[in-house]
Amino acid sequence: MSDDTLSWDLPDVEDRLGFRDIALRCVGYACAWFALVTLFAAIGYVTDWLQGHTWRFDTYLTWSFIQWTSLAMLLPVALWLAPHEPIEAPHRWRLLWANFGHSLVFALAAVTLGVIFTNIMMPNVDIREQFIQFLSKHAAADFLAYWLLVGVRQAMHFHRERTRREVQASRLVAQLAQSRLQLLKMQLHPHFVFNTLHAAATLTREDAAAAEDMLLRLAELLRTYLDDERQEISLREELDLIELYLGIQRVRFKDRLTTRVDIDPELLDCAVPSLILQPIVENAIGHGIGKQVGADCVEIDCYRVPGKLCIDVRNRNSTLIASPESLFQRGIGLSNSRLRLNELYGSAGVISLSEMTPRGVICRIALPLKPLATAAGPRVARAA
Repeated sequence: MSDDTLSWDLPDVEDRLGFRDIALRCVGYACAWFALVTLFAAIGYVTDWLQGHTWRFDTYLTWSFIQWTSLAMLLPVALWLAPHEPIEAPHRWRLLWANFGHSLVFALAAVTLGVIFTNIMMPNVDIREQFIQFLSKHAAADFLAYWLLVGVRQAMHFHRERTRREVQASRLVAQLAQSRLQLLKMQLHPHFVFNTLHAAATLTREDAAAAEDMLLRLAELLRTYLDDERQEISLREELDLIELYLGIQRVRFKDRLTTRVDIDPELLDCAVPSLILQPIVENAIGHGIGKQVGADCVEIDCYRVPGKLCIDVRNRNSTLIASPESLFQRGIGLSNSRLRLNELYGSAGVISLSEMTPRGVICRIALPLKPLATAAGPRVARAA
């Protein structure tokens, strides 16, 4: 089939669908009208029966038909007259008074139309008498029917406005959360860069080649940070980034620092917060080999428990200098990591600190086990 044929067929399908939709609405409108005619005829019949006198049921159907047909014919007019905007300040009273006048016109039109239908169906009935009867018995109901329609339309207005505001509030909350996450992420950059540059400056006096290698690794790491603004990356990418950082620290501490990474290969494509490991590993090095005499080993283990991805970062040559909770309140890296996990995962993201026996500290991160939903960003090769 050619493109020209398709371009002519598609509008026809849309037209048929539009006609079908209109036809269904008309059928629904007619069914509602018929149900109301029958219902109010039955109510009138039962009311008179309870009072001990009735007419034939078709008489009740006739009068109910006249009343509801008048209202059904005037309903489109009422929909046009009813306010298409919320009745609220600063135009509340103007709209109320305008619709009060509309409701009087609507009730009078319904009464007049009812008299006309009565004269058509019962030519021998006195028109003046019927007008008085309709005015006394149905005018108030027609008046209230118009205001009921106004109330329904206003309720729809307020429902749509409430829905719009909820959507807008949700969007603003999401934007605020994203801004907070971005701020937390950016707080890591100057903190990390300052520490690394300080180490490079110290190393320059001892080993210029090693300092140059450290700065090259730092440049590669910062380039990746600046090029990738995602809040979540794959565990594979996060380990590539942390390997660059560990390479910088191995240059700094030489043979005193060893590292080990143990990971289930099936977890490499799982989503983790970007830069979540860097401040944890930095703390493990800074409070271990950075302050203690002798060598140290930093270990990273990634494993799964039901529904969770767990990451353990350990060092073997340090102790907790205070309670874990006070450390989370004092340290930039730890407090920042906890806040980011809470923003991204709520109570499902947990980070904790504990001591090991006979010596060492372990930091454990637990977050929801899920694949990375976004496209992969800049990749970083593992440092040698």
